[in-house]
Order: sequence, then C-alpha cells, then structure tokens
Amino acid sequence: MTSVPPVPGEMWEQIPTAVQQALLVVFAQYELRLQELQQHIAELEQRLGTNSSNSSKPPSSDGPEVKRAPPKPRSGRPKGGQPGHPRSTRPLLPPTQTFVCKPAACRHCGEALAGDDPEPLRHQVLELPQVEPIVLEYQRHRLLCPCCGITTCAELPQGVPPGGQGPRLQATIAMLTGAYRLSKRQVEVLMDDLFGVPVCAATVCAVEQEVATIVDPVVAPMRQHIKDQPVNMDETSWWQGQQRAWLWVAVTAYLTVYELVASRGAKVAREMLGAGYRRTVTSDRFKSYAFLALSRRQLCWAHLRRDFQAMIDRNNQGSAIGRKLLAAADELFKLWQKVRDGTHDRRWFAGHLRNGLRRKISTLLVAGTACGCAKTEATCDELVLMEQALWTFAYREGVEPTNNAAERALRHAVLWRRNSHGTQSATGSHFVANILSVVETCRQQGKKVLDVLTACCEASLHHTALPSLLPVNQA
Repeated sequence: MTSVPPVPGEMWEQIPTAVQQALLVVFAQYELRLQELQQHIAELEQRLGTNSSNSSKPPSSDGPEVKRAPPKPRSGRPKGGQPGHPRSTRPLLPPTQTFVCKPAACRHCGEALAGDDPEPLRHQVLELPQVEPIVLEYQRHRLLCPCCGITTCAELPQGVPPGGQGPRLQATIAMLTGAYRLSKRQVEVLMDDLFGVPVCAATVCAVEQEVATIVDPVVAPMRQHIKDQPVNMDETSWWQGQQRAWLWVAVTAYLTVYELVASRGAKVAREMLGAGYRRTVTSDRFKSYAFLALSRRQLCWAHLRRDFQAMIDRNNQGSAIGRKLLAAADELFKLWQKVRDGTHDRRWFAGHLRNGLRRKISTLLVAGTACGCAKTEATCDELVLMEQALWTFAYREGVEPTNNAAERALRHAVLWRRNSHGTQSATGSHFVANILSVVETCRQQGKKVLDVLTACCEASLHHTALPSLLPVNQA
C-alpha cells in the first residue's frame, strides 16, 4: 500500500477507516499514473534530443539547433594542392581532328622558323556532337495469296527489337531512372531535349520492366555469390503502393546485391545468406541478424559510437560510462586507421586489443549494466552478452568494424525513395532491386553502367551470353 496522502494528520484521523482505504487506493492509482506520465515525458524529451550523432537518423534530418563539430584550426598553408601532392590533369583523348600550329618566326629576333617539334604541346577542346536518333524502319508487306485469298504479313528479321527501342536506347532509359534517379516525366523531357527521341512515361515504365527481366540472369549469380563471402548488410524502409516494404542490401568486396521485399524479418536475411552460411556478417544490432552465431557476426562500431553518445546526451547516471566508452571507441578507430592505411597489420591491432583495450571496454560495459540508467543498462547488458561479436574484425580478414559500406550503398536508394515515394507495384520493385544491384556493382568495379546495360540488352536481343559481374575466377 502507498504512503498516506498529503492530508493533515488530524484531518486524516477524522476520516472513517473505509474511506481512508478508498482514498489510499485512488491515491496509489494516481501516483502510478503520474510515474507513467513522467517516464513518457522523459522519453519524448529524449526523442527530441536525438540526432545523427546519437541515433541512426541521417545527418540531413538534423535541425539548425544541432551543434556541428567545431571547425579544425587553420594549418596556415595556402588553399589547393600541397607540395608533393600528385597533379591531377584531364586525360588526353584520341583526337577526332588534329590541327598543326607552328610559329612562323622567332619571337625574339624575327628569324623565319621551320621544322617539327617531336613532342608538341597538346591542347584539346572537347565538344559534344549534335545528336540525331538513328531511325531504322522495317516495312512489313502484307500480300494476298491468289490461290486461297489469305493475307500473309512478312516477319521482322532476326535481331530486330519487337518494341520501338533499340538496346542502347533501352539501356539509356534504364540508366537515367535507376542510376540518376530521374522521374518518368524527366526522362521523357530529357530524351527529347538531348537526343530528339520521343518517349512517354508509359514507355519508360515498359522499358524498366523489360530491362529488369533482361538482367535477371546477371543478378541471380550475384545473389548466389554473396552466400560464400563476408558481407556488410543493412536495410531501409520503402513503400510499394500503400504498403510498407524494406530494401535490403548485402555488400561484398567485389559486388553489391539488393532485395526489395515486404518484410524486415530474419527470414529475409536467412534467404539472402543461404542455409549453411559460414562467413561473417557486419551489421547493426537489429534482431533480424540474431540467428547468426556470434562467431559469424561483427557489430557495427559506428552504431555503437552513436549509442555511447546517446548515453552521454541523456545527462543522467549513465553519462559517465558513455563518455568513457566513447573515448575507448575513438581510440579503437585511431588504431584501426593504421591498419586501413597499411601502416600496420591485423596482428599488430590484435596485440593492442590483448594488451588492454578490449579488457578496458569489457570492464566499462559490465559497469554500465549497473549504472542507474535503465536504457544505458539495457544497452550494456546486450553488448556484454554479444561481446564476442565486437571483435571479429580484428582477427578475420575481409571483415570491417562498421557496416558503413552498406549504409553508403543505401544512400542512393534513400534519395531515390524521397524523390519517388517508393514504387507502385511489384514489377517496379523488381526493377529497383535489379538496377541498383547492377549500378552499385559497376561502381565498385569501375565499369560504365551504360556499357554493361547495353551489352545486356544486345545479348538478350541476339540470344547470346549476357555479361557477368562476378569476380573473374567465378564468372
């Protein structure tokens, strides 16, 4: 039973016992409700204080009140490239036309000059040609049989597109929507302005669907390839019509694969990775990856760093632990940077962990489980249980300490979603998953998206083998 309500003692003694009991019950209910409201207010205030530094919110969502990191002090050096910096020049291209420029007389004494410079200075001017569409017209004659009176129409020659767009035009339309995030109407206007090619929004949709089907045989082996590779995984929300969907991404050292499905559950991750997955997944702490053994997981330290910053920003009993954990995480990243830039190797890094950093972080996490802040304690409890998954990257080649690669791969898709508000059908989602897989993988491999898509469309038209985006030894 709760304490006596705030009523003067003499007055309380004058109240009948039955009424006192009723008042105590009512007071206890209001006291409980007050605690719930206070907790709710605290959660709302904390939510108002979340930003990209202490949560998974993107930096673009930060308001003007969020304080940015102070600018670095000026080095005193002039702007631009510094001494020793490799010079960046525009690459010289094979000339379409060459003009020879020779001086007629000496610029000092006026003496006539003759001969050739074996290494003349080359000044190239780039210009775009006036583009006019190539229009191939096939006139199909319909002839009447003098014997039976039946009309027969000529078939199109083999290799002629059944639609009104050739392979390169198909690839260009798919690239403009999939790689440059242009809307259907923008593609319609751009094709007319730049190329003089008339297309409508419905044609753009039809081409997207056709290209998505064409590249299926290219993307399918990529989806199989990730099942035997260390992957960096993440997911983001999407809309398909009026239904919530999720765009998943898996990034390997050589290629990137997307899946757009209606679920964010573990079943999707299981299907993407395959039933006997034996490599390592780097991800956040989302529970869809909990089916993986801790020895097969690497928790993202960039996410952990934001968790530690959130502990500090709560300004309560857990803030001190948060500051110490954040400092330890920064120390970890400084050491790891020496591995990334080639100064040291993983063995050197693992030695630093054994010599104190890992024990230090483990001790801080255990202390955080009894710091007095419920949310900080819950985070530390979870990390203590998953402690093994914090350090996989230190001992296993090909594993990164963050899932930044997956987050970068999702950025293009997130910007696309903001512009288009998602897709309207399953066929649209099919195009998104396939075209993003091709576009991002081409970026990783340094290939031109238009060339790859054109080759795919030509191969499909002529029934030849499609290009592969797998590693050379697995293609």
